[in-house]
Amino acid sequence: MRTVAMTEEYAVQIANWDYEYPYEFYNMEGSEEAVQELLAGSYQAVVAGEDVIGYFCTGKAAQVPAGQLAGIYDEPGIDIGVGMRPDLTGQKRGRPFFSFVLDHIDQGGLDLRLTVAAFNRRAIHLYEVFDFRIVNSFLRGNTEFYVMKR
Repeated sequence: MRTVAMTEEYAVQIANWDYEYPYEFYNMEGSEEAVQELLAGSYQAVVAGEDVIGYFCTGKAAQVPAGQLAGIYDEPGIDIGVGMRPDLTGQKRGRPFFSFVLDHIDQGGLDLRLTVAAFNRRAIHLYEVFDFRIVNSFLRGNTEFYVMKR
């Protein structure tokens, strides 16, 4: 695995990933807005061989706007967001992928913080393995989100 700057080709691929229920919540449906966000933010593609297998971002791009409005992210920390290609999920590949991502984030002495939909028990379990703990929660519409810190 290696990280590369997000390209338009990778952004289009990621924006068209199709997660199955209940993870379809994360589908971007190929929107141009999603592609532009992936290109404009602090997103890095994670590549194996020539294939994009995931991505991560840091900073404001990793925050959920409803959490910003609620002041959830006011404390210092490095916000991280991650995504893995749908056909690779649920196959015990999360640990090496997430470990790789964590190794590529410069913490600058700050805590790492991530936000995850509360229904995503699979991701929450993974984050707990890496010593992230739920420290807060908030609602966006009908969806509850957990904020986890390490």
